[in-house]
Amino acid sequence: MPEIKNRNVSIYYEAHGEGRPLLLSHAYAASHKMWEPQVGPISERYRLITWDMRGHANSDSPEDEDEYSEERTVEDMGLILEAEGASEAVIGGLSLGGYMSFAFYLAHPDMVKGLLLVDTGPGYRNPDARAGWNKMAFAQADRYLERGIAGLPPATEVQVGAALQRSPEGLAKSARGMLAQSHSKVLDIIESITIPALVIVGADDTPFLQATEVMAAKLPNARKLVIEKAGHAANMDQPEIFNEAVLGFLDEVWAAG
Repeated sequence: MPEIKNRNVSIYYEAHGEGRPLLLSHAYAASHKMWEPQVGPISERYRLITWDMRGHANSDSPEDEDEYSEERTVEDMGLILEAEGASEAVIGGLSLGGYMSFAFYLAHPDMVKGLLLVDTGPGYRNPDARAGWNKMAFAQADRYLERGIAGLPPATEVQVGAALQRSPEGLAKSARGMLAQSHSKVLDIIESITIPALVIVGADDTPFLQATEVMAAKLPNARKLVIEKAGHAANMDQPEIFNEAVLGFLDEVWAAG
């Protein structure tokens, strides 16, 4: 499968199907494998691109902790699209991948035709709330350094690709540099993001119900889908409902030009 190089860091990705592109980014400690239920249905009509973030699975885990950041992640996404010859795409992801979709929009708004935001949030403006999130991220980093790959949680989206994870140090550095947050840039401009957005959340994903409600309310051209009998990995818990919604969204986005 293809890869791109960003400052000597190899980033693994897969591309399926033909047509207009959808780039999907995975959750923290997960991998491209979490999108397997989407590959067949979506690639029948669109070019589906999935990938492994740095520090995860088949991508490199550089030693320098400065190489793990929102900026580097956005660079990786841009280089994947460039390698695929895509000057514009629908950008989406779940949890950390959803937040990085926002980050990509901040850097390259002209390249983003639509946003697919799954079981995720727009970050924090309140410093105390951000500190609470970062405390969780740093605790996850410590767990991988103490327990190695055995520290992977039992979450569905993580376990489906657990065998691919090679570097607990990479996961720890990803938690400190990519999962942790330091600004409110997304919330500061969210009401000016006028491109189409589909916000999806599992009805049982309690920690993200409020965040998805905020996004749906503040994004001017968003609609929200709550999927019953689904948790944090809504795409895996109810793939048929998820795929139908995403394909409908893609049809609308690309039909509009």
